[in-house]
Amino acid sequence: MRDQFIEKLYEYSKIPYQKYFKKNKPWNIDKTQLLNYPDGSLGLGLGNFLHRNHFDIQEKLEDHDIIHVLTDTGVSVADEIGMQYYLFGNGKRSLYLFMVILSGTLFYPQQINYFVQQYKRGKYALPFHYLDFSKMLFTSIQSIQKTFNI
Repeated sequence: MRDQFIEKLYEYSKIPYQKYFKKNKPWNIDKTQLLNYPDGSLGLGLGNFLHRNHFDIQEKLEDHDIIHVLTDTGVSVADEIGMQYYLFGNGKRSLYLFMVILSGTLFYPQQINYFVQQYKRGKYALPFHYLDFSKMLFTSIQSIQKTFNI
């Protein structure tokens, strides 16, 4: 029940977040195109992630799914919150991130050890949350992970 509540909050907040806070341009690429990228590339990794989870690209939110690929983070509600902790540890600061961390901590106090672990993982990695991943789709996932200690 609480997972459904959190997912609904996300659905309601996503549209204004995309419209008013995300200033980047949409990537204008679809899942099918991504699945044609070279083996090991970030583009193929994103395509596989979207395909495996039955997702489509969400305009202006493409970076979010890239972070899933690079950090090997799942898509459960707790995983999503954990990823925000990871990004916080990595130096990202945004109102949306703080809202997710606050609500996630309140709704999932039993996951605090996991959240702290994710924060530490993000702290260990070199800052990468700000990169323009749309220009890195042909880059090897492993080389990005190695370069940034992900």
